Amino acid sequence: MYFNNFLSVYFDKYKHLRYSESMKESQSLTIIENSGLSKKGALIYFALLELGGAFPSQIAKHTRLKRSTVYEILDDLAIKGLISELKKRNKYFYAIEHPKRLVHFSQRTIAKAEEQYQKLQEFLPNLEGLYAGIANKPKVSYFEGTDGVMEIYADHISGKEKYEMTGFVNIAELMQFLPEKKYCDYVKLKEKLGITSKAIFPDTQEDRAYEKTAYLSASKKILPKVKFIPKKEFPWKGDITIYADNKVSIIIFDEQKVSGIILESKTIHQMMRMIFELAWKGA
Repeated sequence: MYFNNFLSVYFDKYKHLRYSESMKESQSLTIIENSGLSKKGALIYFALLELGGAFPSQIAKHTRLKRSTVYEILDDLAIKGLISELKKRNKYFYAIEHPKRLVHFSQRTIAKAEEQYQKLQEFLPNLEGLYAGIANKPKVSYFEGTDGVMEIYADHISGKEKYEMTGFVNIAELMQFLPEKKYCDYVKLKEKLGITSKAIFPDTQEDRAYEKTAYLSASKKILPKVKFIPKKEFPWKGDITIYADNKVSIIIFDEQKVSGIILESKTIHQMMRMIFELAWKGA
């Protein structure tokens, strides 16, 4: 009984010791790797620290890496000045250099990275010019929550030019997320900017009452042209608005979370406008 307890305590201490050693080894490898070496480079460097020096075959056995990989990484570490290469018994033997060499190597790596970063910063305007010149490159912005959707509606009326806004809207769903006063303010700004609109709504009581609520005090000039389609056949819960001269917004009125995107692309805008006109003719 006493002997069994002794063994249990001994093995518990052994496990704890091995765990501590494993943690120290893992931390050491992470620090060495963060100096600028690859994961396998750090593993071989640490193996040489443990062994003091070794032949490639011994290193491969110790690290469980392929011998061809070991040879390649040893050459790289030698070029970096972190290890030395000797010849013993007509074979190459590798020994670790003083760890200060690793610190100097890390300093050189940081200095080089900072220099490259500075050059990239200076060259950034050229890259931005090339990026901006990509033809028909769409820009996509994502929005989430009621406040995010408010930003989308604000973007509809953020321009200075008047235009015709078109879209597919479910007013009954919209009014659950957007307070009536907010939408009335939205209509006032549309009127101020001279933005007209043409829309396709599902045929519901709320959608048919739309003009008498949101557009009650608006000028007849900006009263939207509306067509209704059967709700049962087209039960969408969202808002697709084609606006400005190059933007399309898509909003999803989900019961859990409202979200939406703005697509900024002349080509997508024109395609969506054609789809709307086709639907308008068939509505």
